[in-house]
Amino acid sequence: MKKIGTVAIPEQAAELRAEDTEPSACIAEGGEQALERVMRRHNRMLFRIARSILNDDAEAEDALQEAYFAGFRNIGSFQGAAKMSTWLARIVINEALGRLRKRNRGAVVVPFSGCERGEPSPEDNAMADSTTEPPDAAAMRGELRLLLERRIDELPAQFRTVFILRDVEEMTVEETAECLDIPAATVRTRAFRARAMLRESLARDIDFATLKAFEFAGERCDRIVAAVLARLRSSEADSGAEPPDAA
Repeated sequence: MKKIGTVAIPEQAAELRAEDTEPSACIAEGGEQALERVMRRHNRMLFRIARSILNDDAEAEDALQEAYFAGFRNIGSFQGAAKMSTWLARIVINEALGRLRKRNRGAVVVPFSGCERGEPSPEDNAMADSTTEPPDAAAMRGELRLLLERRIDELPAQFRTVFILRDVEEMTVEETAECLDIPAATVRTRAFRARAMLRESLARDIDFATLKAFEFAGERCDRIVAAVLARLRSSEADSGAEPPDAA
């Protein structure tokens, strides 16, 4: 057994699926570079999963670190029946749910595998390169991304996590079901409802924005009024007539 810091890495590894063979074998052999490769490969996906459950950036980071530590310390339990990414995702989900229970002591935390006899009622992954688009377009895309993130955060937890896995991380139905330990049919139902809720909330934002489009109040209104009155005063002065009273 090799040791990296305080993490003991067993030297034996089970047979792994082809797409995860290299990183898993490297972990089993030990070495900080191998661990770094695995973390950098999975960081974004696993952070998104943790955050979809905890709804907090800092706590999601802490949960991810704890999950990595637990996973690397127990790498010998990885038998290769699932992909490395799926195995790590399950660890992250368990860690995040545990933190959620501690945070909400006395409240009910519904597990992802909970009651499926009838689903409970609903109570940019890649942005364009800013170097190839005008700054104002890049700023607008940034604002749209922030709006989308806020609306995703507002989804109920069970729907939010399925949406992140299916639509943001583009996992298959089967991979998502395995990560969350729920039936594939439930994944499809929750993904459908999450998209519907997201469309509805974004539609409300668009409707509100439409009402506010090309607003004429504020500085623009003041500027037009001031310019017209100034021209009237100038015109009256040139003609010798009495200028209108200033407001």
